[in-house]
Amino acid sequence: MHYLLAGLLCFCALGNRRLVLSQDIAGSRFVCTAIPVGADPNCAVPPSTMQGTSTQDEQLRDTVMQLRETILQQKETIVNQQGSIKELTSKLSRCESEASPQDGRSRSQGSWRKDYNKNTMGDLPRDPGETIDHLGKTMQSLKARLENLEQQQVRMNTSGVSVPNDLRELLKQRLGDLEKQLLTKVATLEQDKTQLYNETAAHRHRTEAALNSLLERITELERGNFGLKSSEDFKISLPLRTNYLYGRLKSSLPEMYAFTVCMWLKSSSGPGIGTPFSYGVPGQANEIVLIEWGNNPIELLVNDKVAQLPLSVSDGRWHHVCVTWTTRDGLWEAYQDGEKLGSGENLAPWHPIKPGGVIILGQEQDTVGGRFDATQAFVGELSQFNMWDRVLRPADIMGIANCSSYMPGNIVPWVSGNVEVLGGATKGPLEICEDRLFDS
Repeated sequence: MHYLLAGLLCFCALGNRRLVLSQDIAGSRFVCTAIPVGADPNCAVPPSTMQGTSTQDEQLRDTVMQLRETILQQKETIVNQQGSIKELTSKLSRCESEASPQDGRSRSQGSWRKDYNKNTMGDLPRDPGETIDHLGKTMQSLKARLENLEQQQVRMNTSGVSVPNDLRELLKQRLGDLEKQLLTKVATLEQDKTQLYNETAAHRHRTEAALNSLLERITELERGNFGLKSSEDFKISLPLRTNYLYGRLKSSLPEMYAFTVCMWLKSSSGPGIGTPFSYGVPGQANEIVLIEWGNNPIELLVNDKVAQLPLSVSDGRWHHVCVTWTTRDGLWEAYQDGEKLGSGENLAPWHPIKPGGVIILGQEQDTVGGRFDATQAFVGELSQFNMWDRVLRPADIMGIANCSSYMPGNIVPWVSGNVEVLGGATKGPLEICEDRLFDS
Protein backbone atom coordinates (compact mmCIF):
# COMPACT_ATOMS: atom_id res chain seq x y z
CA MET A 1 0.00 0.00 0.00
CA HIS A 2 2.80 2.35 0.88
CA TYR A 3 4.56 1.64 -2.35
CA LEU A 4 1.37 2.29 -4.21
CA LEU A 5 1.00 5.70 -2.59
CA ALA A 6 4.61 6.44 -3.25
CA GLY A 7 4.06 5.88 -6.90
CA LEU A 8 1.12 8.29 -7.04
CA LEU A 9 1.47 11.97 -7.81
CA CYS A 10 -0.24 14.56 -5.58
CA PHE A 11 -0.90 17.83 -7.41
CA CYS A 12 -1.78 20.95 -5.40
CA ALA A 13 -2.51 24.29 -7.05
CA LEU A 14 -0.24 27.04 -5.72
CA GLY A 15 0.50 29.78 -8.24
CA ASN A 16 2.14 28.12 -11.26
CA ARG A 17 3.57 25.16 -9.27
CA ARG A 18 2.43 21.60 -8.46
CA LEU A 19 3.08 19.56 -5.34
CA VAL A 20 4.50 16.04 -5.86
CA LEU A 21 4.14 13.45 -3.11
CA SER A 22 7.23 11.23 -2.77
CA GLN A 23 8.91 9.10 -0.17
CA ASP A 24 11.99 10.34 1.61
CA ILE A 25 15.30 8.54 1.55
CA ALA A 26 14.70 6.63 4.76
CA GLY A 27 11.32 5.46 3.51
CA SER A 28 9.70 6.35 6.82
CA ARG A 29 7.58 9.25 5.58
CA PHE A 30 6.30 10.98 2.46
CA VAL A 31 6.89 14.59 1.47
CA CYS A 32 4.93 16.85 -0.91
CA THR A 33 7.28 18.74 -3.23
CA ALA A 34 6.39 21.73 -5.46
CA ILE A 35 7.44 21.39 -9.09
CA PRO A 36 6.83 23.77 -12.03
CA VAL A 37 3.87 23.14 -14.31
CA GLY A 38 4.86 20.93 -17.24
CA ALA A 39 7.88 19.41 -15.44
CA ASP A 40 8.35 15.70 -15.12
CA PRO A 41 6.71 14.65 -11.85
CA ASN A 42 8.97 11.60 -11.65
CA CYS A 43 11.95 13.82 -10.98
CA ALA A 44 12.74 14.06 -7.36
CA VAL A 45 13.09 17.55 -5.85
CA PRO A 46 15.91 18.02 -3.38
CA PRO A 47 14.84 19.12 0.13
CA SER A 48 17.07 22.22 -0.02
CA THR A 49 15.11 23.43 -3.06
CA MET A 50 11.87 22.91 -1.19
CA GLN A 51 13.08 24.97 1.77
CA GLY A 52 14.06 27.86 -0.52
CA THR A 53 10.64 27.82 -2.10
CA SER A 54 8.95 27.94 1.32
CA THR A 55 11.05 31.01 2.27
CA GLN A 56 9.94 32.86 -0.88
CA ASP A 57 6.31 32.09 -0.11
CA GLU A 58 6.68 33.57 3.35
CA GLN A 59 8.25 36.75 1.90
CA LEU A 60 5.41 37.09 -0.56
CA ARG A 61 2.90 36.63 2.22
CA ASP A 62 4.64 39.30 4.32
CA THR A 63 4.64 41.67 1.36
CA VAL A 64 0.92 41.11 0.85
CA MET A 65 0.28 41.86 4.52
CA GLN A 66 2.34 45.07 4.37
CA LEU A 67 0.49 46.22 1.29
CA ARG A 68 -2.79 45.52 3.01
CA GLU A 69 -1.75 47.52 6.07
CA THR A 70 -0.57 50.37 3.85
CA ILE A 71 -3.89 50.41 2.00
CA LEU A 72 -5.78 50.44 5.31
CA GLN A 73 -3.61 53.36 6.55
CA GLN A 74 -4.26 55.19 3.28
CA LYS A 75 -8.00 54.72 3.68
CA GLU A 76 -7.84 55.94 7.27
CA THR A 77 -5.82 59.00 6.23
CA ILE A 78 -8.29 59.83 3.47
CA VAL A 79 -11.19 59.53 5.92
CA ASN A 80 -9.37 61.88 8.35
CA GLN A 81 -8.72 64.35 5.55
CA GLN A 82 -12.36 64.26 4.55
CA GLY A 83 -13.33 64.95 8.17
CA SER A 84 -10.87 67.87 8.27
CA ILE A 85 -12.30 69.27 5.03
CA LYS A 86 -15.82 69.08 6.45
CA GLU A 87 -14.75 70.84 9.64
CA LEU A 88 -12.89 73.58 7.70
CA THR A 89 -15.89 73.99 5.40
CA SER A 90 -18.13 74.43 8.44
CA LYS A 91 -15.73 77.04 9.87
CA LEU A 92 -15.65 78.87 6.55
CA SER A 93 -19.44 78.88 6.31
CA ARG A 94 -19.74 80.42 9.77
CA CYS A 95 -17.12 83.04 8.94
CA GLU A 96 -18.90 83.87 5.68
CA SER A 97 -22.24 84.14 7.42
CA GLU A 98 -20.68 86.47 9.98
CA ALA A 99 -18.97 88.63 7.35
CA SER A 100 -21.95 88.76 4.94
CA PRO A 101 -24.20 91.91 4.94
CA GLN A 102 -27.47 91.70 6.83
CA ASP A 103 -30.80 92.44 5.06
CA GLY A 104 -28.93 93.36 1.87
CA ARG A 105 -27.09 96.20 3.54
CA SER A 106 -23.54 96.49 4.79
CA ARG A 107 -23.07 96.53 8.51
CA SER A 108 -22.51 100.05 9.76
CA GLN A 109 -20.31 101.06 12.60
CA GLY A 110 -23.30 101.63 14.81
CA SER A 111 -24.76 98.18 14.14
CA TRP A 112 -21.41 96.61 14.96
CA ARG A 113 -21.41 98.35 18.27
CA LYS A 114 -25.05 97.40 18.77
CA ASP A 115 -24.24 93.69 18.24
CA TYR A 116 -21.03 93.99 20.14
CA ASN A 117 -22.09 91.66 22.96
CA LYS A 118 -23.51 88.97 20.67
CA ASN A 119 -21.40 85.86 20.21
CA THR A 120 -22.17 85.59 16.48
CA MET A 121 -19.49 82.99 15.67
CA GLY A 122 -20.34 80.57 18.42
CA ASP A 123 -16.89 80.16 19.86
CA LEU A 124 -15.65 83.76 19.58
CA PRO A 125 -15.21 85.94 22.70
CA ARG A 126 -17.37 89.00 23.23
CA ASP A 127 -14.60 91.61 23.30
CA PRO A 128 -13.05 92.77 19.95
CA GLY A 129 -9.51 92.43 21.32
CA GLU A 130 -10.19 88.92 22.56
CA THR A 131 -11.89 88.08 19.24
CA ILE A 132 -8.77 89.12 17.32
CA ASP A 133 -6.59 87.01 19.61
CA HIS A 134 -8.99 84.08 19.25
CA LEU A 135 -9.01 84.31 15.45
CA GLY A 136 -5.21 84.47 15.49
CA LYS A 137 -5.04 81.30 17.56
CA THR A 138 -7.57 79.62 15.23
CA MET A 139 -5.45 80.55 12.23
CA GLN A 140 -2.32 79.16 13.89
CA SER A 141 -4.20 75.96 14.69
CA LEU A 142 -5.35 75.61 11.09
CA LYS A 143 -1.82 76.19 9.81
CA ALA A 144 -0.53 73.53 12.20
CA ARG A 145 -3.14 71.10 10.95
CA LEU A 146 -2.20 71.93 7.37
CA GLU A 147 1.46 71.22 8.15
CA ASN A 148 0.43 67.94 9.76
CA LEU A 149 -1.52 66.94 6.67
CA GLU A 150 1.42 67.88 4.46
CA GLN A 151 3.73 65.76 6.61
CA GLN A 152 1.31 62.85 6.30
CA GLN A 153 1.29 63.37 2.57
CA VAL A 154 5.10 63.28 2.48
CA ARG A 155 5.12 60.06 4.50
CA MET A 156 2.52 58.53 2.22
CA ASN A 157 4.46 59.55 -0.88
CA THR A 158 7.60 58.06 0.65
CA SER A 159 5.82 54.77 1.31
CA GLY A 160 4.54 54.67 -2.26
CA VAL A 161 0.98 55.85 -1.48
CA SER A 162 -0.15 59.08 -3.15
CA VAL A 163 -3.04 61.41 -2.28
CA PRO A 164 -5.33 62.23 -5.21
CA ASN A 165 -4.39 65.55 -6.81
CA ASP A 166 -7.95 66.86 -6.81
CA LEU A 167 -8.29 66.20 -3.08
CA ARG A 168 -4.98 67.93 -2.35
CA GLU A 169 -5.85 70.96 -4.50
CA LEU A 170 -9.31 71.20 -2.94
CA LEU A 171 -7.79 71.14 0.53
CA LYS A 172 -5.26 73.85 -0.33
CA GLN A 173 -7.94 75.99 -1.93
CA ARG A 174 -10.24 75.66 1.06
CA LEU A 175 -7.44 76.50 3.49
CA GLY A 176 -6.36 79.48 1.37
CA ASP A 177 -9.91 80.84 1.23
CA LEU A 178 -10.36 80.37 4.95
CA GLU A 179 -7.10 82.17 5.68
CA LYS A 180 -8.18 85.12 3.51
CA GLN A 181 -11.53 85.26 5.28
CA LEU A 182 -9.86 85.21 8.67
CA LEU A 183 -7.39 87.95 7.69
CA THR A 184 -10.26 90.10 6.39
CA LYS A 185 -12.17 89.54 9.62
CA VAL A 186 -9.13 90.46 11.72
CA ALA A 187 -8.59 93.66 9.67
CA THR A 188 -12.26 94.60 10.08
CA LEU A 189 -12.11 94.02 13.83
CA GLU A 190 -8.93 96.10 14.05
CA GLN A 191 -10.65 98.99 12.25
CA ASP A 192 -13.69 98.72 14.50
CA LYS A 193 -11.40 98.63 17.52
CA THR A 194 -9.60 101.78 16.33
CA GLN A 195 -12.88 103.59 15.65
CA LEU A 196 -14.20 102.54 19.03
CA TYR A 197 -11.04 103.89 20.67
CA ASN A 198 -11.32 107.21 18.80
CA GLU A 199 -14.97 107.57 19.70
CA THR A 200 -14.13 106.77 23.31
CA ALA A 201 -11.37 109.40 23.30
CA ALA A 202 -13.73 112.00 21.80
CA HIS A 203 -16.39 111.12 24.36
CA ARG A 204 -13.81 111.42 27.13
CA HIS A 205 -12.77 114.84 25.80
CA ARG A 206 -16.38 116.03 25.74
CA THR A 207 -16.90 114.67 29.22
CA GLU A 208 -13.82 116.45 30.52
CA ALA A 209 -14.94 119.71 28.89
CA ALA A 210 -18.37 119.36 30.48
CA LEU A 211 -16.78 118.64 33.85
CA ASN A 212 -14.51 121.68 33.54
CA SER A 213 -17.48 123.85 32.67
CA LEU A 214 -19.37 122.41 35.61
CA LEU A 215 -16.40 123.08 37.88
CA GLU A 216 -16.27 126.69 36.74
CA ARG A 217 -19.99 126.98 37.34
CA ILE A 218 -19.63 125.58 40.85
CA THR A 219 -16.77 128.00 41.51
CA GLU A 220 -18.92 130.93 40.41
CA LEU A 221 -21.79 129.76 42.60
CA GLU A 222 -19.46 129.43 45.58
CA ARG A 223 -18.38 133.03 45.05
CA GLY A 224 -22.00 134.15 44.95
CA ASN A 225 -22.16 134.93 41.20
CA PHE A 226 -25.49 133.37 40.29
CA GLY A 227 -27.36 133.26 37.01
CA LEU A 228 -24.54 132.80 34.45
CA LYS A 229 -25.96 130.92 31.47
CA SER A 230 -22.56 130.20 29.90
CA SER A 231 -18.91 130.83 30.59
CA GLU A 232 -18.79 133.97 28.38
CA ASP A 233 -22.20 135.55 29.16
CA PHE A 234 -21.11 137.66 32.12
CA LYS A 235 -19.88 141.12 33.01
CA ILE A 236 -17.79 142.63 35.77
CA SER A 237 -19.07 145.66 37.65
CA LEU A 238 -16.78 148.38 39.06
CA PRO A 239 -19.26 150.83 40.68
CA LEU A 240 -16.83 153.05 42.61
CA ARG A 241 -13.79 155.11 41.74
CA THR A 242 -11.29 153.52 44.10
CA ASN A 243 -7.81 152.07 43.95
CA TYR A 244 -8.87 148.57 45.09
CA LEU A 245 -11.74 147.47 42.83
CA TYR A 246 -10.45 145.68 39.76
CA GLY A 247 -10.45 142.51 37.70
CA ARG A 248 -7.39 140.42 36.85
CA LEU A 249 -6.93 138.09 33.88
CA LYS A 250 -5.13 134.82 34.44
CA SER A 251 -3.85 134.69 30.85
CA SER A 252 -0.32 135.86 30.18
CA LEU A 253 0.72 137.32 26.84
CA PRO A 254 3.49 135.96 24.62
CA GLU A 255 5.81 138.21 22.68
CA MET A 256 3.69 139.86 19.98
CA TYR A 257 4.29 142.00 16.94
CA ALA A 258 0.63 142.94 16.47
CA PHE A 259 -2.57 142.83 18.48
CA THR A 260 -6.29 143.56 18.47
CA VAL A 261 -8.19 144.29 21.70
CA CYS A 262 -12.02 144.41 21.72
CA MET A 263 -14.48 144.87 24.60
CA TRP A 264 -17.93 146.12 25.54
CA LEU A 265 -18.01 149.19 27.84
CA LYS A 266 -20.74 151.00 29.72
CA SER A 267 -19.80 154.10 31.74
CA SER A 268 -21.30 157.47 32.64
CA SER A 269 -18.56 158.63 34.94
CA GLY A 270 -16.75 161.93 34.46
CA PRO A 271 -14.45 163.48 33.94
CA GLY A 272 -13.15 160.62 31.83
CA ILE A 273 -14.05 156.94 32.03
CA GLY A 274 -10.71 156.02 33.60
CA THR A 275 -8.71 152.91 32.55
CA PRO A 276 -10.70 150.04 31.05
CA PHE A 277 -7.55 147.88 30.93
CA SER A 278 -3.77 148.00 31.30
CA TYR A 279 -0.94 145.57 30.59
CA GLY A 280 2.33 145.94 32.49
CA VAL A 281 5.60 144.03 32.28
CA PRO A 282 8.74 144.21 34.42
CA GLY A 283 10.51 147.43 33.52
CA GLN A 284 7.50 148.91 31.71
CA ALA A 285 4.20 149.32 33.54
CA ASN A 286 2.59 151.01 30.49
CA GLU A 287 3.30 148.33 27.88
CA ILE A 288 -0.33 148.54 26.63
CA VAL A 289 -2.91 150.89 28.19
CA LEU A 290 -6.33 152.24 27.18
CA ILE A 291 -7.19 155.27 29.31
CA GLU A 292 -9.36 158.41 29.44
CA TRP A 293 -8.12 160.59 32.27
CA GLY A 294 -9.48 164.00 33.25
CA ASN A 295 -10.52 166.09 30.29
CA ASN A 296 -8.13 164.36 27.90
CA PRO A 297 -9.44 162.20 25.02
CA ILE A 298 -9.16 158.44 25.13
CA GLU A 299 -5.54 157.41 24.63
CA LEU A 300 -3.80 154.22 23.54
CA LEU A 301 -0.35 153.70 25.08
CA VAL A 302 2.19 151.22 23.64
CA ASN A 303 5.56 151.08 25.42
CA ASP A 304 4.53 154.36 27.11
CA LYS A 305 4.11 156.05 23.70
CA VAL A 306 0.73 157.78 23.19
CA ALA A 307 -1.85 157.98 20.39
CA GLN A 308 -5.12 159.89 20.91
CA LEU A 309 -8.26 158.07 19.74
CA PRO A 310 -11.43 159.78 18.42
CA LEU A 311 -13.77 157.69 20.61
CA SER A 312 -16.65 158.78 22.88
CA VAL A 313 -18.24 156.19 25.17
CA SER A 314 -19.24 158.08 28.36
CA ASP A 315 -22.99 158.34 27.69
CA GLY A 316 -24.06 155.52 30.02
CA ARG A 317 -24.85 153.10 27.19
CA TRP A 318 -23.13 149.96 25.96
CA HIS A 319 -20.49 150.54 23.28
CA HIS A 320 -18.22 148.12 21.47
CA VAL A 321 -14.60 149.34 21.31
CA CYS A 322 -11.70 147.80 19.35
CA VAL A 323 -8.11 149.00 18.93
CA THR A 324 -5.53 147.41 16.63
CA TRP A 325 -1.77 147.91 16.39
CA THR A 326 1.17 146.46 14.48
CA THR A 327 4.85 146.99 15.10
CA ARG A 328 5.40 147.69 11.41
CA ASP A 329 5.55 151.49 11.25
CA GLY A 330 3.49 151.56 14.49
CA LEU A 331 0.18 151.53 12.58
CA TRP A 332 -2.98 151.73 14.73
CA GLU A 333 -6.76 151.82 14.18
CA ALA A 334 -9.69 152.65 16.47
CA TYR A 335 -13.25 151.26 16.10
CA GLN A 336 -16.45 152.18 17.94
CA ASP A 337 -19.60 150.06 17.49
CA GLY A 338 -18.05 148.37 14.42
CA GLU A 339 -17.05 151.56 12.55
CA LYS A 340 -13.47 152.72 12.13
CA LEU A 341 -13.28 156.25 13.49
CA GLY A 342 -9.53 156.83 13.35
CA SER A 343 -6.11 155.47 12.39
CA GLY A 344 -2.50 156.56 12.53
CA GLU A 345 1.10 155.44 12.56
CA ASN A 346 4.44 155.88 14.34
CA LEU A 347 3.09 154.50 17.63
CA ALA A 348 6.10 152.66 19.11
CA PRO A 349 7.21 151.42 15.67
CA TRP A 350 9.25 148.19 15.50
CA HIS A 351 8.72 147.53 19.19
CA PRO A 352 7.63 143.97 20.07
CA ILE A 353 5.13 143.56 22.89
CA LYS A 354 6.99 141.97 25.78
CA PRO A 355 5.71 138.72 27.29
CA GLY A 356 5.08 137.63 30.86
CA GLY A 357 3.14 140.65 32.12
CA VAL A 358 -0.17 141.18 33.94
CA ILE A 359 -3.52 142.34 32.48
CA ILE A 360 -5.67 144.41 34.86
CA LEU A 361 -9.27 145.45 34.16
CA GLY A 362 -10.38 148.77 35.63
CA GLN A 363 -7.04 150.13 36.90
CA GLU A 364 -3.82 151.67 35.55
CA GLN A 365 -0.63 150.05 36.84
CA ASP A 366 2.34 151.98 38.11
CA THR A 367 4.10 148.71 38.97
CA VAL A 368 3.34 145.29 37.56
CA GLY A 369 -0.03 144.29 39.08
CA GLY A 370 -0.26 147.16 41.61
CA ARG A 371 0.09 150.77 42.77
CA PHE A 372 -3.24 151.88 41.40
CA ASP A 373 -4.44 155.50 41.30
CA ALA A 374 -8.13 156.06 42.15
CA THR A 375 -8.34 159.04 39.80
CA GLN A 376 -7.49 156.75 36.88
CA ALA A 377 -9.89 153.93 37.84
CA PHE A 378 -12.64 152.80 35.46
CA VAL A 379 -16.19 153.21 36.76
CA GLY A 380 -18.94 151.20 35.06
CA GLU A 381 -19.38 147.75 33.55
CA LEU A 382 -17.17 145.79 31.22
CA SER A 383 -17.71 142.58 29.23
CA GLN A 384 -16.38 140.47 26.33
CA PHE A 385 -12.72 141.50 26.71
CA ASN A 386 -10.89 139.52 23.99
CA MET A 387 -7.37 139.82 22.59
CA TRP A 388 -5.75 138.47 19.40
CA ASP A 389 -2.12 138.46 18.30
CA ARG A 390 -3.02 139.86 14.87
CA VAL A 391 -4.93 142.74 13.31
CA LEU A 392 -8.54 141.72 12.73
CA ARG A 393 -10.27 142.61 9.48
CA PRO A 394 -12.85 145.43 9.59
CA ALA A 395 -15.54 142.92 8.57
CA ASP A 396 -14.69 140.70 11.56
CA ILE A 397 -14.90 143.68 13.92
CA MET A 398 -18.24 144.73 12.45
CA GLY A 399 -19.61 141.21 12.85
CA ILE A 400 -18.67 141.16 16.54
CA ALA A 401 -20.10 144.64 17.12
CA ASN A 402 -23.48 143.96 15.52
CA CYS A 403 -23.77 140.53 17.20
CA SER A 404 -23.80 138.62 13.93
CA SER A 405 -20.72 136.60 14.87
CA TYR A 406 -18.67 135.74 17.92
CA MET A 407 -14.89 135.35 17.88
CA PRO A 408 -13.16 134.58 21.18
CA GLY A 409 -9.63 135.90 21.41
CA ASN A 410 -6.91 133.42 20.53
CA ILE A 411 -4.55 134.98 23.13
CA VAL A 412 -7.02 136.16 25.78
CA PRO A 413 -10.58 134.75 25.58
CA TRP A 414 -13.44 136.07 27.69
CA VAL A 415 -14.38 133.13 29.89
CA SER A 416 -15.46 133.19 33.49
CA GLY A 417 -12.66 130.94 34.71
CA ASN A 418 -10.06 133.32 33.24
CA VAL A 419 -11.25 136.44 35.12
CA GLU A 420 -10.76 137.15 38.82
CA VAL A 421 -12.57 139.99 40.61
CA LEU A 422 -10.98 141.61 43.65
CA GLY A 423 -11.56 144.43 46.10
CA GLY A 424 -15.37 144.29 45.88
CA ALA A 425 -15.73 144.08 42.09
CA THR A 426 -18.45 141.59 41.13
CA LYS A 427 -19.45 139.29 38.30
CA GLY A 428 -22.99 139.13 37.00
CA PRO A 429 -24.92 137.52 34.16
CA LEU A 430 -25.12 139.40 30.89
CA GLU A 431 -26.31 138.62 27.41
CA ILE A 432 -24.70 141.63 25.82
CA CYS A 433 -26.65 141.72 22.57
CA GLU A 434 -30.03 141.51 24.29
CA ASP A 435 -29.00 144.04 26.92
CA ARG A 436 -27.72 146.45 24.27
CA LEU A 437 -31.00 146.23 22.34
CA PHE A 438 -32.89 146.88 25.55
CA ASP A 439 -30.79 149.98 26.26
CA SER A 440 -31.34 151.34 22.76
